[in-house]
Amino acid sequence: MIVKGNADYRELCQLVTEKETSDFFKFLDAKLENSTFSFEPDGHKEHRKVVHHFINRKFGKILETKTFTVTDINDQPNMSIMVRFREKSGSRKRCASVLKENQDLYTAFTLQKENLETLEAIGFLAAELGVLPSDFSYTGIKDKKAITYQPMVVKKVTPERLKEIGSKMENKGLRIHNIHSARQHLRLGQLKGNHFDLVVRDLRHHSHDSSVDLKERISEAMENVKTKGFVNYYGPQRFGQGQNVQTDEIGLALLNEEMVKAVKLFFTPEDTDDPVNNAKRYFLQTEDAKGALVMLPEFKVREKMLLRALNRYGLNPEGCTKGWLSIPHSMRIFYVHAYCSKIWNEAASYRLKIYGSKVVEGDLVFSEENGESISLSDKVHVVTAAEESANKYSISQVVLPMVGHSIKYPSNKVGQWYHERLSKDELQICKFRVCPLQLNIPGCYRPILKNVQNLSYFLESNEKGVEVEDNHLSESKVSLHISFDLDPSCYATVCLREIMKCDF
Repeated sequence: MIVKGNADYRELCQLVTEKETSDFFKFLDAKLENSTFSFEPDGHKEHRKVVHHFINRKFGKILETKTFTVTDINDQPNMSIMVRFREKSGSRKRCASVLKENQDLYTAFTLQKENLETLEAIGFLAAELGVLPSDFSYTGIKDKKAITYQPMVVKKVTPERLKEIGSKMENKGLRIHNIHSARQHLRLGQLKGNHFDLVVRDLRHHSHDSSVDLKERISEAMENVKTKGFVNYYGPQRFGQGQNVQTDEIGLALLNEEMVKAVKLFFTPEDTDDPVNNAKRYFLQTEDAKGALVMLPEFKVREKMLLRALNRYGLNPEGCTKGWLSIPHSMRIFYVHAYCSKIWNEAASYRLKIYGSKVVEGDLVFSEENGESISLSDKVHVVTAAEESANKYSISQVVLPMVGHSIKYPSNKVGQWYHERLSKDELQICKFRVCPLQLNIPGCYRPILKNVQNLSYFLESNEKGVEVEDNHLSESKVSLHISFDLDPSCYATVCLREIMKCDF
């Protein structure tokens, strides 16, 4: 006899108590006509939506759910989910067809957001639509503070339903545009590039440099970046700029399979007094996941998913592993990718420091035209001594590996640096597969330098709002408007830093 665990049972156990799960499956197996089953009272609307979604997704063909008001043990009104069998109507074939039609339903839209992380915005939308964050697909993460536009696709939601919630989202810093039906979801890497419109206000010289006319210096900086490009660093927003714990630190803990440490880093609060950071602070001080859940705002979906799992399984290695598994794969791997990005940035700085812009023996180059990261090692060539002497390649063709299990390293000092750097973080034997979290990191290759496309700019007087024509500018009264395009995974903040020659 072979006994296999029920995956649906395990998944529901992560949402409600094991007793409720057991009673629900007994109700399901009995199949008594006109019978109903009710879950325990649940005052959290967002959590009820997740339970509704699970039942509809797994058993929607035979069951339907409804929320109704009940009186809890303290004689207070509360909400509970009731489940009943659907009335039989039409053929079984028709029901299967309707179910498949729902599963295959995709709606595309453009998301405009400001002062919100992409994942935070998805949390708002998922809670309002009653779907999971993993039902959204997108081509990349956008900057938090900027006004950004990005294409997205959500499954199991009609265009009409998405239009209904548009006005509700506006007070959260979100707008939804260009809603239409789609045939499939989006994938990371599908993006062809990004367009940026930036305004730098109150221009002035660096304190140590005021000998050259400001307009002349701006023109020189623009021409330099246009002709020479910029170092293709990952921008500071990739790592959580200014935070007490940056995302790459969490990624390192996950790679080392230090699940408890990763959770504690995730819940490390900032030095501010607001509901989110107060909840994080309370959790680390008390390890009371249930209490912290009550304190957190509804839109903090990742935090709530983790805390629910920790409440059920405890703040131990197994409980924390289940906690990480409770959040979507794209969110889990985001932290590991942040660590890999940090290593790449450090490698690029080291490579340029010791070899400069000269292509040397052992460098990795990619000689064909390619917009972004190259994933196949057989397309990457190791520069030979003869090729170095002949100056066969330019620095714009040199790539550096993003660490992973399927990449090769440069065969010069840079390759040695990678191995020493990973050893420093105790990853010298890391296989870049975190099996308990279903994470697989093959790695890829990223060009050291990138060029900016379609760069244009003009100067504007802050006082009059008109374009500046004269050559003598008064400092702190002028704004610089810049417009340009970048390839996918390139950062406007990094390009702007190269233009301005300063950090910000």
